This record gives sequence, structure tokens and C-alpha cells, in this order.
Amino acid sequence: MAMRGWPLIKLLPVKTNLHFVAFAKYAAGLSAVLVIASLIGVFYPGLNMGIDFRGGASMEVAKPAGQVIDLEELRGAVDELGLGDVQVQGIARLESDVNDGSTALLRFQIPEGQDQTQVVRQVEAAVSSAIGDVTYSGVAVVGSKVSGELFQSGLMALGLAVVLMFAYIWFRFEPQFGFGAVAGLLHDVILVFGLIVVMRLEFSLNMVAAILTVIGYSMNDTVVVFDRLRENLRKYKTMPLREVIDLSINETLSRTIITGFTAVMVLAALALLGGPTLFGFSIALMFGIVVGTYSSIYVGAPIILLWGVKRGGAADDARPVKLGMASRP
Repeated sequence: MAMRGWPLIKLLPVKTNLHFVAFAKYAAGLSAVLVIASLIGVFYPGLNMGIDFRGGASMEVAKPAGQVIDLEELRGAVDELGLGDVQVQGIARLESDVNDGSTALLRFQIPEGQDQTQVVRQVEAAVSSAIGDVTYSGVAVVGSKVSGELFQSGLMALGLAVVLMFAYIWFRFEPQFGFGAVAGLLHDVILVFGLIVVMRLEFSLNMVAAILTVIGYSMNDTVVVFDRLRENLRKYKTMPLREVIDLSINETLSRTIITGFTAVMVLAALALLGGPTLFGFSIALMFGIVVGTYSSIYVGAPIILLWGVKRGGAADDARPVKLGMASRP
């Protein structure tokens, strides 16, 4: 016998009539507080830099061909030394170019003020004690200068992504849509940085990839809302702008919830089962999806309401309005 109400997606209302604009000024206040707090946190106490941006040492750990290295056991042995961020990755053997599990690349931080050679020897002793006799090769130390250049490159990649997104929205819509979209993107990126600071997540290249993904997701959600808003502005030429914004958000709400919830479920599984390497990436991306959905509703759209748009000669829609004056049907 078929279960009534299945699939559960049918339980979502087909049409909603929520008054989002009426709460825009309160959401703006909340966003301002969170953004300011996140910016302060980035400078103090600051980001918890990983090996990619702080520097450290790397070495290849190998067992005889046919013997498998337990990567988790290897990571745990180095973690016990309290060196900070530890990264372990299985790689192919140099002579055979085949990844048979017998070779791993180990990366770890070297605390400030400690002798590099001594730290490397401590790591080798801990690894040998945990997983048996192994050989070490390719020991290299990455200095803070190289890591600093990599950090600058990561920030430049984030900035370039925001600029390109702004150019795309400006080309496809009107300037105020572009400013609304960029404001939403900056809001999302800053809040993700705030989460990284609060949870003391390692800020590495994986985290840069997570933030770039958040930018893409946020822009995609914003474009969906803006596209429906543009259609409704042409369709309802005499409807007040605040009501058109509410209507457009309500019409795209079910799509937004379904897409976001699906992505969050996948990332939750990745955070639980993906190990420590992917935990920070998954958490940052889940949070970014949530704030990206929020910003499309309460950051991008209200800026359009404040700026106004020109449509069909309706002069009143081209004038800025107060967010607190949203009318209710």
C-alpha cells in the first residue's frame, strides 16, 4: 500500500505568500552586525592558517611494494606531536607510477621558534613507531615567503571572481541588479570568513575552493531571483515594486529550498564521512549555501528596492523607497 504524502516534497506548499520585504530592515541590521563582527574576527584573533599559507615541511613515506600504509594511523601519529595542520595523501610509487597504497605524502607545520631538523626527526620517529619500518625521501621545507605569496594569490582569485560576477550581472540586467548581486556576494564571503574564525577551521587551499564554490552558488541563486523579478516587472507594470519583489521571491522559494536542502544533505554526509581533510571544506560550504540563499532574499533584492527600477514609464518605481514602508495585501 502506497504511503500517503510520499514523496515528502509534496508536503511543501506549491504557492507561498510571505512578506519578505516587510522584514528587510531587521535583516539588514542583523547582516550589518554579523559582517562587522566577521571583519573584526579576520584581523583579531585572525585566520587559522594551514600549511598552504603558513609554511611547513613535506616528505614522502614509503613501505616496500605490496605493503599498505594506513593513512589514518599515519596522520594520528603526527597529530599527537601537536604540530598543527597535518595533511596525508596517498601517492604513486616513483619507480612504477602506480598507487598501490605503499607510498604517502606527509605534510606538517613547523612551530615558530623550533629547529626544523629536530622537528623532522621527531616526526620520523613518531611515524616509524606507529606504522613500522618505512623509508623517507623528498624532505622539503616551504618557507613563509612562498606561503604568503600563495595566500595573496588566493585572495586575488576571490576578488577576481567577485568582479567577474558583477560584470556578468551588469551585462545581463541593470546596474542596480549588479550592485545588489555583488553586495550579496561580499556579504556571503565575509560571513564564511567569520565562520572560519569562530570555528577555528584551517584556512587552506581547500577553503579557498569552498569560498569560490559559495560565490558560484550564491550568484546562481541570485540570478534565479533576479530573472523572475525582471519577468514580473514586465508583466505587472503597475504593481508596486515591493510587491513585485515579494511575488518574485515567493515564486522561486520552493526551487531555492529544494536545491539548497539537497546540497546541504550531500555536504553533511561528506562532513561526517569524509574525514578531517574535508570537514572544514564541507562545513564552510554548507554555511555558505545557507547565507547565499538568505542574501538573495534580504541583501540583493532590498538594494533594488532602495535604488528603484524604471519600467513602462512608472516613475514611482524609479524612486528609492523606505524598507519599513512595505505594504501588505
